[in-house]
Amino acid sequence: MAVLPRLEDEELSAEAATVFADIRATRGSDFVNDFWRVLAHDPHLLKATWERLKAVMTPREGGLDPLTKELVYLAVSTANGCSYCVHSHTAAARAKGLTEAQHGEFLAVVAMAATTNALVEGLQVAPDEVFRRG
Repeated sequence: MAVLPRLEDEELSAEAATVFADIRATRGSDFVNDFWRVLAHDPHLLKATWERLKAVMTPREGGLDPLTKELVYLAVSTANGCSYCVHSHTAAARAKGLTEAQHGEFLAVVAMAATTNALVEGLQVAPDEVFRRG
């Protein structure tokens, strides 16, 4: 249960309503998820978070494709144990073309990285000189 209640559209401040309008326009959907609805209690933080997320997740010329960005977001959310973000970004990745086979392979890579990360940290293995950038 959230610490603060989710706000319905009619409960939003003018500033939060403007951000919600941009979320809807940017995503091409009338749906605004609960993360944004709870964050709307602080319109300044809502706007700052939305602007940053929009800047990072918007495709750039020669940059990462939208599915790759969602997979990176999903991997970090998994590593951080953020159930909300795992569900949200899994849905977003599926909407961007993630197949069940790809999802299984993705989870195998995330699990493998978690395992080897734990081993190398436990053993305190320093990076090889060839991997260091000068």
